[in-house]
Amino acid sequence: MQIGIFLGNVGNPVIYYPKLAKITGGVTASILLCQLFQWQSQLANSENWVQTNTAEIEKATGLNREEQELAREQLKARLLLKEKLLNPHTETLELWADIDVFESKLNTYFTASPEDIITQTLPKSLNYPVDIVAENSASNPSIKTDKYFGLPRQQIAVAVTQNYRFSGPWNSQEQLHNFQRALEAYAQERNLGFGNPSGWAFKIIDSITKGLASTFWDEFIAGIPLGESQKVKRDWEIAPEVPYPAFEEERIQYYVHKGEPLEAAVSRARSDLRNPVLGKDLWEGFLRKCDRLADDALTAKQQGVDTPYLPSSFNEKPQITKDSVMRKLGAIAPQFALNQSTSDPTPEPPKLAETTSPTPAPSIAALQKAYNTPLGRSIIEIQIAANPDWGYEIVDGEIVESIPF
Repeated sequence: MQIGIFLGNVGNPVIYYPKLAKITGGVTASILLCQLFQWQSQLANSENWVQTNTAEIEKATGLNREEQELAREQLKARLLLKEKLLNPHTETLELWADIDVFESKLNTYFTASPEDIITQTLPKSLNYPVDIVAENSASNPSIKTDKYFGLPRQQIAVAVTQNYRFSGPWNSQEQLHNFQRALEAYAQERNLGFGNPSGWAFKIIDSITKGLASTFWDEFIAGIPLGESQKVKRDWEIAPEVPYPAFEEERIQYYVHKGEPLEAAVSRARSDLRNPVLGKDLWEGFLRKCDRLADDALTAKQQGVDTPYLPSSFNEKPQITKDSVMRKLGAIAPQFALNQSTSDPTPEPPKLAETTSPTPAPSIAALQKAYNTPLGRSIIEIQIAANPDWGYEIVDGEIVESIPF
């Protein structure tokens, strides 16, 4: 692209004076003030107000609506700008930049900072001064920039120990590795770490190195399974994480009656009972139900009933295990078992000798109806003669059962 075409497309550049930012309050305020001075200089009387709107200001300066509002507030706070809103329903503004106040503030600023006085002599070179740092210095050469915009933040060097190793209560690296493997096995068993058991184990070990106490480490040192001491026995459990069978069966039947498959019902019921808050509420409701059933049973006994009714969930049932199911399946069909792969070829059942099942004898009424037609008479005679096991015969044009004596 040619430079002339580029400048024609982007338009004329707007000059920004960095030293004015401290007087006006910011970069946007400096740009807006310089633009107002330019517009006022084009008027016949510089004391007249400039009528404009946000769109014209944005076109001339590139400042959006929020930046314009911030710039006007900064200029008005420093008495450098006066503003009128002609019509609240339109965006037309009347602005007037006070050149006298600006001049007094400019003189005050340069009087306080004589080294910043703008001289008329142009610099011989447009290159910015560069501080040359000695070769043995660790820092790179730095270029001086605008003082209103701070220097880039220096990189913070973090010292890293070579051959870093976790430091903790373990006596050797082998003991640490054994603890890590135990944590990973615990995470895999309980699906912790969102499929990344090593990452979960790292967090536990890293917290120990930072001085935090860990129940997992205490359990590992004591030689008990991880998480065993952290289990809490609830009121509805006969052992930690083992609910009362009747209570669990009652919850399973609840989901079964709602139309859930048995496998899903068992999963949802056990998930509910592992929830401490939900399990406590369900347990209290179950106790109320048991109390009502006990009252009904006592009343029935007083009325002479020997065995009062109790729900099926209260009946003692043998525990269903993998071994018990395998034994039953093996007794029913040895070739079918749970450990059999679905890809294994299924043995074909033995072929039985094909025997033709005897054709049932037609009724006398159906044969008689066909026999009364001219075409069916000869056919029925042939069939009765060919099938003596039917026990029929034709007597005087009538089909009757044959008498064996």
